[in-house]
Amino acid sequence: MALSQKLSARLSHKLILTPSLQQAIKLLPMTTIELAELLNQEIIENPLLEESAEDIPAPEVAAEAEPVPDKTDEKGDTWDDADYEYFFGDYLNDDYRPKQTYEVRELPPIENMLANRGSLADHLKWQLSLQTADPLTREIGEAIIGNIDDDGMLVASIGEIASFGPWPVAVVEKALEHIQSFDPIGVGARDLQECLLLQLRGAGLAGTPVEALVQDHLPLLQNHRVPELAKALGLPPEEIKACLEVVRHLDPKPGARYTPADSQYVVPDIYIIKTEDGYRAVLNEEGLPQLRISPVYRRLLDKGSETSDETRAYVKDKFRSALWLLKSVDQRQKTIVKVATSIITFQGEFLDKGIEYLRPLVLRDVADDIGMHESTVSRVVNNKYMHTPQGVYEMKYFFHSGISSSYGENVSSVTIKQRIKKIIEGEDPKRPMSDSKIMNVLHGEGLVLARRTIAKYREELRIPTSNQRKVFF
Repeated sequence: MALSQKLSARLSHKLILTPSLQQAIKLLPMTTIELAELLNQEIIENPLLEESAEDIPAPEVAAEAEPVPDKTDEKGDTWDDADYEYFFGDYLNDDYRPKQTYEVRELPPIENMLANRGSLADHLKWQLSLQTADPLTREIGEAIIGNIDDDGMLVASIGEIASFGPWPVAVVEKALEHIQSFDPIGVGARDLQECLLLQLRGAGLAGTPVEALVQDHLPLLQNHRVPELAKALGLPPEEIKACLEVVRHLDPKPGARYTPADSQYVVPDIYIIKTEDGYRAVLNEEGLPQLRISPVYRRLLDKGSETSDETRAYVKDKFRSALWLLKSVDQRQKTIVKVATSIITFQGEFLDKGIEYLRPLVLRDVADDIGMHESTVSRVVNNKYMHTPQGVYEMKYFFHSGISSSYGENVSSVTIKQRIKKIIEGEDPKRPMSDSKIMNVLHGEGLVLARRTIAKYREELRIPTSNQRKVFF
């Protein structure tokens, strides 16, 4: 069979991610802060982009009418092959101003953001400097303080600290005892048992049944095994209960109050505003630079302008880049509003009545509602927050699976968790409800769940078991 070469044309459909499409996809999952950083960087790199403001007048335009550019000029330019006026007409106007949809709101008080709290390490070093005259003990003490975590627990062994010097183990032990006498009592302990014992001895309860409970029977104490504890110590249950009351007032994390968690402020991307016609999604554009095409640089592309080929090619490239950026940002903002509006449609009862009325919702529901792909909705809700009448929630929070009730309705898993939490909050502390009893209560409300599902939801809520929740007095 003879071999031959030939040319043939074939028509096929392919999905090609153009640079402009890649840019639009890249902008979707960005937060408002990340988008602001990107736009500010683009202003620096692209001279055709400038930040518009209401007080900046538009540049003066020549009195004579500008000539309509031809398809090709004497330089063989094909700049007008694409119909830019049709696709980007709004962005080419000299007086173009992006629409401002954000309403100014009251910011948190300045004193809530500038508080400078001292750390646990600073508190301990201050006491070390006041109560320690020996240079060696002070040096070892600083090494010990450096290995105490935010809860006040020592995370390094005596041997490890001794190897830092190297220092004798006995000297390190003595320095540790010195640190353990500092405020707060219990700091520098190597485990929970030592932490509780330090607090009991600091309160003058050394040698009492309470110390014996913590030192010899901590596992039984943690599980509230009152009969076993009474038998082991030879004490009546009433006295054991009194000892448990003392232990309950001890602090298992003595250093936590000196290292409070810093407040994390969330900037909502969407505000849900209640109007006469219902709820409306308002985009938060505070902090975003409002961009437009610079009229001065754009006129370098006019047919009559005396511009070199190199300059003209550079301005063309930056002009295209600026136009697609403005278009991509505008499309991003519209898409976010569409998704937020769809969420309002599905979760209207939640906005009115609270978390108990949160409906089951999946990405496909919103995607079908707005006519977009699920992946687009997923990118939109990623790292975005909504300010609702019920509080600030991540947009992903509104997407949950549902469980069918005996009444034929789907109930969100978040609603079920909230119901479990309320059932436990309303139980008798002396007779807490087991997972089986909670299951029976939910069954009576038409929610058919397995006991293991109740246990899983309870663990996700970080609620201990019924035995650990039991109170004996």
